[in-house]
Amino acid sequence: MHLKRVISAVIILPLFYLLVQYLPPMIFFIVVLFGILLGQLEFYRFSYPTGKRGLILLGLLCSGLIAVHFYEPGLFLDREVLTVLVGAVLLYQLAMQKDLTATLTDAAVSVLGVFYVGWLLGHLILLRNLDQGDSLIFFLFLVTWVGDTGAYYIGKGFGRRRMAPQISPHKTVEGAIGGWLAGILVAVLAQQWFLPLISVPDSLILGGLLGVVGQLGDLTESMFKRGAGVKDSGHFLPGHGGVLDKLDSLIFTAPMFYYYLLWVKQLGRMVVI
Repeated sequence: MHLKRVISAVIILPLFYLLVQYLPPMIFFIVVLFGILLGQLEFYRFSYPTGKRGLILLGLLCSGLIAVHFYEPGLFLDREVLTVLVGAVLLYQLAMQKDLTATLTDAAVSVLGVFYVGWLLGHLILLRNLDQGDSLIFFLFLVTWVGDTGAYYIGKGFGRRRMAPQISPHKTVEGAIGGWLAGILVAVLAQQWFLPLISVPDSLILGGLLGVVGQLGDLTESMFKRGAGVKDSGHFLPGHGGVLDKLDSLIFTAPMFYYYLLWVKQLGRMVVI
């Protein structure tokens, strides 16, 4: 498992650097859109054990519309997308009428998949479109991934006290603290290295905030998987599980980082969302 993680990282990291640093934002948008749709499909697959293709397609379509809106805000408004989503899901359920006992949960899961994966992860597109968006994306991914990696290896080597045994029995308090401190450290180093747009106090605050919400994102996905009785969301990435397993922390850290920049740093206040 450790070797697969290393091999995957050696392959993915250079490609990610090329994607963000040298390729146009449109390519980044396409990759993020693909990740959203694949991650959301994984969420639906372990939430809907069988069938539900119509609801799945509706959910994926709505997430695609949200992603396009984030990339080109002038095309349509949030309320239009959300109105179409809710109306389409309810009308689909009304038309099918196959199993009335499952209509409430099916509709709720369909809408949740759009908000949980499509809406939250779509904030990566908003971040990339900000001034110095490439550096912001590097900062976010670096802090999030180092925090995740630190929590995994510190917890594996020194973890004794379980943090949330009913949700994720292998996560420990020691690992959580270690990952949190690693995230703060790398946030300060990254600010000095390539992101003077934010200050040192900002980097300390962001490192702490992203470290907390990233672990909450990890636990949230673990909660969903535990409820569905699955270990991994998929098998897309060797040694890492599915796409959703790899992006679970980013689902929470991307919005947190974006709104910190928007509200505290007043960056991109004219962006319509």
